Order: sequence, then structure tokens, then C-alpha cells
Amino acid sequence: MLKRRLALKTLAGLGAAASFDLAANRSFAESFPAKPVRVITPFPPGAGPDAALRIISDRLSKKWQQPVVVDNRPGGNGFIAVAAFKQGSADGYDLIELDSSHITTHPHLFSNLPYNVAKDFAPLSMILRTSFFVAVAADSAYKALDDIVAAAKAAPSKINYGSWFVGSPGHLGGLRLQEMTGTQMTHVPYRDFGQLYTAVANKELDWALGSAASAGSMERSGKIRFIAFAAAQRDKLYPNVPCTAESPTLRGYQVTGWAGVFAPRSAPQAVRDRIAADIAEALRSPAVAERYAALGFEAPDLSPQAFADLINRETDAWAGVIRTASLRLD
Repeated sequence: MLKRRLALKTLAGLGAAASFDLAANRSFAESFPAKPVRVITPFPPGAGPDAALRIISDRLSKKWQQPVVVDNRPGGNGFIAVAAFKQGSADGYDLIELDSSHITTHPHLFSNLPYNVAKDFAPLSMILRTSFFVAVAADSAYKALDDIVAAAKAAPSKINYGSWFVGSPGHLGGLRLQEMTGTQMTHVPYRDFGQLYTAVANKELDWALGSAASAGSMERSGKIRFIAFAAAQRDKLYPNVPCTAESPTLRGYQVTGWAGVFAPRSAPQAVRDRIAADIAEALRSPAVAERYAALGFEAPDLSPQAFADLINRETDAWAGVIRTASLRLD
């Protein structure tokens, strides 16, 4: 009987403690933020993901009545930014922006990755998504992506394509195309978007993948031409460019890039929920949608769980492509 009473007291104590913790976390979330919030990004000022982050950060600053500071830490495959994030606070006042490469492909490309996606990052919100166009020179003989595939089959390794770095969505998207079509092409990495699309315009490269944000200005100036959109539907900004879903031989070929905001795993769940809800509210704003449209970005509508599920699916999908190419970055 005594043991039973002791057990009941223990359970009651545990229940009271749990209730106290829950109430404390809820109270902390309601008062969050009580000071400036920092969002670390591996992208340089002016880059597409940086531009989107600053749009969202401005909305959050106004809602929270606290500064939301964007801290640019470019370089080192994102490792510099991640190191700063891991040294920051663990309560939600230090967040990080990462893209699909950092989260879904780096785990396959690096044997000694200095972070663990599942343990270090709690997905809050995807803040932008963009699909990629196939870009060729303005006077290229290639009128459709099927033309490039046919040329690659006729002369293995002769066709070349470029990207902004080894392991980028532009590089891996090329590998995925080769895997789907049974072709072999030569990849040429460049240091930045400007060099890359200038090489396409000058016919140093046969083709390259590019988003509306990264390659749109070159397309509008008439230096390059978009011949396909690697997506399930045509882009509203470029309605005359066919999507790959319209081609019987290329249906299913899609290349998408995204960027999202993550919190430390140790941040209170209530705080994470608060931040995610406020970012979602910002993304639904007509003003944000208008600015995104000008950049060629889609404002996603994903819950933290849906975002986490997408990360798992994409991580699994890239594994086979990277393994087939025997691609390693260390």
C-alpha cells in the first residue's frame, strides 16, 4: 500500500513537472522575441536566397517589434555559416538559412560533414522554391532539350554543360538528366553565375540549368535562350517555354532548388512553432508574393512537418544519382 502511494506521488510529481515545463515553454514563446533575432546565412549579400531572407526578415521585424538581423557568412560549402550557428544560442534567437544542397545532397557528397542534418537542424519553413530552365546560347542550334539528348547519344561526352559549383543543383540536375536518358555529358564548373551564363552565351558551353533569378537577366537581354523548364508545369513568367512534363521522353525530369529557415533542435517547441507560424504568415502576404514574383521565386506553403517530409524524400532521391556518378567532394 505504501509503495502504491509513493508511486502515485511520483507520478503526480512528474505530471506537475511536465505541466510546469509546458507552461514555461508556452510563456517563453508568448514573450518571444524579447531581444534581436539573428538569422545566419551562407549566401553573400544580393544572392537570391539572401534577397528572399531579407524580405521575410523585414516582415518579422515589423511583427515582432524587434530587429531580425541577417548575418552573411558565405564560403566553405556553407560550413562557415553552420559553425557560427552551432556556436550561437540554442533558444531560438539564432536561426540559420540553408538551401537544398546543404540539407539533401551534402550528406551524400561529404564523408566528414561537420553537421548532422537530423540532429542539428529543426525545419521551420521553406522560404523560397524555384525550378530551373535549360539555357542555351541565343543562336544555338538546339531548339529543345530533346535535341541536346539526341546529340549526347550520338556523341558521348562531347556535349558539355556547366554549373556554379560541383555538387550544385545545376550539376546534379545534369547528372539526373544523364541517368534518365542513358547519356554521358561533360560537366564544367564555374565560380559564379555571371561566368557561367556568359560561357553559355559565348557557346563555350552547350547548355546550363538556371533559374529565373540567376539567368533571367541574361535571357531578357537576348544573350541566352530558355528551351525547357524542368518542372511539371510551365512557369507563369515564361509561358512560351515548354515544361519537361510535356515531353514523352523527359516526363518526370524536374530540377528544383529551395532555401529554408532552421532552428536549433534544442529550441523549445513552442518557440519553433511561433517562428514557423509567423514566417508562414509573411509568405502569404500579397506584398511578399509581388516581390517574389519579380525575383522569379515561389512562396511555398509547407508546415514544418511537411517541410521535414520533403527533406527526407529529396535526400533519398539524390542518393542514387550521386552514387551512380561516384561523386565525392572530400
